[in-house]
Amino acid sequence: MSGNAVRLQAIKDVEAYTPPVVSFTTDETPGEVFGANVFNKVVMQKRLPKLVYKSVMATIEQGKPLDPMVADAVASAMKDWALEKGATHYAHVFYPLTGLTAEKHDSFLEPVGDGSALAEFAGKTLIQGEPDASSFPNGGLRNTFEARGYTGWDVTSPAYVLENPNGNTLCIPTVFVSMTGEALDHKTPLLRSQQAMGFHAERILKLFGHDDPEHIVSFCGPEQEYFLIDRHFFLARPDLLNAGRTLFGAKPPKGQEFDDHYFGAIPERVLGFMMDTERELFKLGIPAKTRHNEVAPGQFEIAPMFERGNIAADHQQLLMTTFKTIAKKHGMECLFHEKPFDGVNGSGKHVNFSLGNSELGSLLVPGDNPHDNAQFLVFCAAVIRAVHKYAGLLRASVASATNDHRLGANEAPPAIISIFLGDQLADVFEQIAKGAATSSKDKGTMMIGADTLPVLPTDPGDRNRTSPFAFTGNRFEFRAPGSLQTVNGPMVTINTIMAEALDYMATELEAAVADGADFDTAVQNLLTEIITNHGAVVFNGDGYSENWQIEAESRGLPNLRTTLDALPELITESSMELFEKYKVFNHREMHSRYEVGLEQYALSIGVEARLAAEIGMTLILPAAVRHQTEVAQNIVALKSAGLEPDSAPLEEVSAPVAALRTALAALRAAIDTDAGESPFDQAKHAQDALLPAMAEVRAAADFLETIVADDHWPLPTYQEMLFIL
Repeated sequence: MSGNAVRLQAIKDVEAYTPPVVSFTTDETPGEVFGANVFNKVVMQKRLPKLVYKSVMATIEQGKPLDPMVADAVASAMKDWALEKGATHYAHVFYPLTGLTAEKHDSFLEPVGDGSALAEFAGKTLIQGEPDASSFPNGGLRNTFEARGYTGWDVTSPAYVLENPNGNTLCIPTVFVSMTGEALDHKTPLLRSQQAMGFHAERILKLFGHDDPEHIVSFCGPEQEYFLIDRHFFLARPDLLNAGRTLFGAKPPKGQEFDDHYFGAIPERVLGFMMDTERELFKLGIPAKTRHNEVAPGQFEIAPMFERGNIAADHQQLLMTTFKTIAKKHGMECLFHEKPFDGVNGSGKHVNFSLGNSELGSLLVPGDNPHDNAQFLVFCAAVIRAVHKYAGLLRASVASATNDHRLGANEAPPAIISIFLGDQLADVFEQIAKGAATSSKDKGTMMIGADTLPVLPTDPGDRNRTSPFAFTGNRFEFRAPGSLQTVNGPMVTINTIMAEALDYMATELEAAVADGADFDTAVQNLLTEIITNHGAVVFNGDGYSENWQIEAESRGLPNLRTTLDALPELITESSMELFEKYKVFNHREMHSRYEVGLEQYALSIGVEARLAAEIGMTLILPAAVRHQTEVAQNIVALKSAGLEPDSAPLEEVSAPVAALRTALAALRAAIDTDAGESPFDQAKHAQDALLPAMAEVRAAADFLETIVADDHWPLPTYQEMLFIL
């Protein structure tokens, strides 16, 4: 079957799509399903002895050390619950430096002397596992032959049963560390950073009269953008299959310029997928809240409600796995790459951050009069100081080869990290910088002009989607993370830089009070100092404008455009001292993250380069040559008939075919060039040699797509993939 025949067959298969059997039953309600497969507080309260339950709750809610004596009782109850739900195996689930989810399954059944088997699950098995897992990226923390790696139970993130048509599995969220206790994963530093941030936040609260505040944690609400395409198209595109993005593809006649897809009616097939995924997410206790079409054709978004940071991170990984699985059930492929299609919007994963506890709620809620709410202003000022001092680290936390395609484009914030406060809050801090805040801009009302419509209140400030770090009323939204990455990295960075800022501010206030200063005056002086020294990071304007690039430079804000610009921020002396001070990373762990980042960058681009060369040589060039040959034969036939045909069509295709041959030769030469042994040299070669060579190949190939006869073109086109669903 020719390449074009494969493409046409894919279109026919899409048209013949039959939806799967409806998975909802008419008598089922979301409330009954929610958390059905989670070993949550309700289940524990019913199944655990009272003292054991209280001990576990003290760890979960108050951050108390886990009492190892309760492990056997919890393990026994967890095993019985899982067996009742049809589980045959258990798995310690962890998050290695690949950014993906890893798991090792073990059977509950163990043989006994009489030839039978018993279901066993001891406390020591719950608490610790040894999955080996020596082949995961580690950035030099251990050699491959040093196999010991340990998983450790994260009691604060609930276990759950993952269903499969052939049997269920009890999944236990864990950390993954080396024999020396160094972090080989993304969860360990998240828990460490959350603990550090909470400790210093509680110091601030005590100064404001909260004598024994509940444990403060960070909260996260990650919005997930993604694309859906029919799986027949996906399987006919080797680039999507192997790299997650299209390495070739001419711009379709219609893209997203009409914005007609944005918040439009959700297609029936997609809505069926969404409802199916939400049911599975509900069963796993994942609070999916919002769903809608995004701006690009074929692009969609889901947003969950806020959860504790480490639970939100676990749920985010589980959500991505669930989406992939359910999409296949519906005959589609879910694409999480930041830029799967050139020329239309890419996908992000906005990390909405706040901190607080169940007693006080979010500490980033300004109240009716922000200028009177000194506690809120202190925590908000901590964010301003943190983002200004460590903008480079925030940029590094979202650095990847895939996210480089998106950052700075129209759908994403620029690489310059700044803060948007909104008119009301910016005005308050401007007053503070001049002495004291005495007023706040009030909310108004919208006069819509139709008597039948209610009067709507307006917020005192609009939102700014060009800002990387924007205040949105009761939280800050970090818009730079990419859709493919785990939220652990950005949350670790935010928690740690907030710990430093809160530590500094608590120390200053404690010293002032100890010296006999009036507390309110001390707060005023501290806020004035913060906004004076760090207010340069506040920018409420258009982050996409060229003028902002110039102004940001004059303000001293870093503009780390690429991953290789950003990653060195991880190993500056100040960065390593910061993470060491708050016991989030030691120096070796910081260097390991840097090395892994370089390695992943070089590997990602290396795979793409080899794919571009292969697809260009085996699919695109042959198709173009066939078209060229056909045009030449037509000209010869016309001349034989005594006519004088125009040779322009042959020249039109011959030039780009020659350009494609030249570009492919240059790309193959770049691939074969020795890039050196160090991770940085390999990453630098990928950036400086492979990416430009791939761009030349693509330019020639994409032009050919616009002139080669349709019956020769082998790859599903953008027009087909984005609009046929």
